[in-house]
Amino acid sequence: MTYLLALDQGTSSSRAIVFDPQGRIKAQAQQEFRQIFPQPGWVEHDADEIWCSQLATARAALAQAGLGATDITALGITNQRETTVLWNRKTGAPLHHAIVWQDRRTEPLCAELRAQGLGPLVRKKTGLVIDAYFSGSKLKWLLDHIPGARAQAERGELAFGTIDSWLIWRLTEGRVHATDVSNASRTLLFNVHTNTWDDELLRLLDIPRAVLPEVHPSSHRYGEVAAQHLGGEITIGGVAGDQQSALFGQACFKAGMAKNTYGTGCFMLMHTGAQCQTSANGLISTSAAQIDAQPQYALEGSVFIGGAVVQWLRDGLHAIKGSGEVQALAESVPDAGGVMFVPAFTGLGAPYWNADARGAIVGLSRGSTVAHIARAALESIAFQSAALLQAMSRDAVAAGGAPVTELRVDGGACVNDLLMQFQADLLGIPVVRPQVIETTALGAAYLAGLSCGVYDNIAALGQHWQGERTFHPTMPRERAQALMANWEHAVRQTCAD
Repeated sequence: MTYLLALDQGTSSSRAIVFDPQGRIKAQAQQEFRQIFPQPGWVEHDADEIWCSQLATARAALAQAGLGATDITALGITNQRETTVLWNRKTGAPLHHAIVWQDRRTEPLCAELRAQGLGPLVRKKTGLVIDAYFSGSKLKWLLDHIPGARAQAERGELAFGTIDSWLIWRLTEGRVHATDVSNASRTLLFNVHTNTWDDELLRLLDIPRAVLPEVHPSSHRYGEVAAQHLGGEITIGGVAGDQQSALFGQACFKAGMAKNTYGTGCFMLMHTGAQCQTSANGLISTSAAQIDAQPQYALEGSVFIGGAVVQWLRDGLHAIKGSGEVQALAESVPDAGGVMFVPAFTGLGAPYWNADARGAIVGLSRGSTVAHIARAALESIAFQSAALLQAMSRDAVAAGGAPVTELRVDGGACVNDLLMQFQADLLGIPVVRPQVIETTALGAAYLAGLSCGVYDNIAALGQHWQGERTFHPTMPRERAQALMANWEHAVRQTCAD
């Protein structure tokens, strides 16, 4: 039997999963790495630590499966997006810690660009809003703040990449400097209509073209993993940013199909086909995973703090000892008792886009307990996601389509039945959890398998997808609407001057 290996490089851990051709998991390994917080609002990773952890998990997964490199037809990479690495082409050494997608240090620069009225131009070319979330401003910060970096970059001595590019570089021993369209589309430097780096955007952020990787479709033969890493050469056959990869792994190949990934953050994407649809409701347009030169697009909403709110309950509030305890604590009370938790620890993402908002717990009474706060924390994940889907449905209707009728879910927190039921109740539509919830990694495996002949086409992939459980809404719509109104009121309180 032939197998596929997916490298899933996430915000808090690196994972590797071996899949069989039917999309079933044969083996997997995971390793956490350090989160570095140099000052408030700054978040960094050690790029070398990411590489070492990812390589270690790949070797561990192969060993666990009892497989060697010759058993693997192709390798796919999916990654935390926007996280920015700058390294020396000759030595391969990073010049600085990677600046993580959550990092807000470039917000003053972004505010300046917005004040100059450049938002519409950037939106038209990239589908994005000007925000510190995206890679371009992070790259400019590195070039401006590392002594000598800009001169080195202009001489062609440095390479920029998101984490996929960094891993490709290391896996191929520096022979390939490349990315895919889904990752490139998150940089503020890439024109999603022409599928090329945009000279006007490069001038805007003062980025030398020489640092940029080549851009390919997501399903593409990128190069070969050097034999010393995994015991033999393996073709890198697929690359996609984690959320576009999850959309692909959920078999959302047609316009109007939507998925939500519950990870450190929450990310909801709705496929819009070959149409790059502009949102009037605070969402961004982005490139979806491409299997060939034909552009594909999606609308996306990003929640900055999703599952991370549970980590805060554990590490900040010490309300629980392990993340797995949160459901039992939340279920020990019938509801949140009027408590609303807005986890705007790093500002609010879509559809609010308020960088200055900060976390708040409101509606506390003398009878409020840590269980009510835990339940409100869990519910905050669903509230934020519901706000995204409502915005998405309004955009879909405005474009002549229909509202989203089903939400496919994945990511670690989707195993929480309480959360998924509450999500269905708020949305008023079925929420479907698949049999394989590791759809981010699965999407990367599918993309690699397509480029290397394991699958004939996406229709064959669609037949593999199967639901494990469907959560149907049971809450009266009036109650759900009242809860959403309470949520929006709480959000406004976090944004008050």
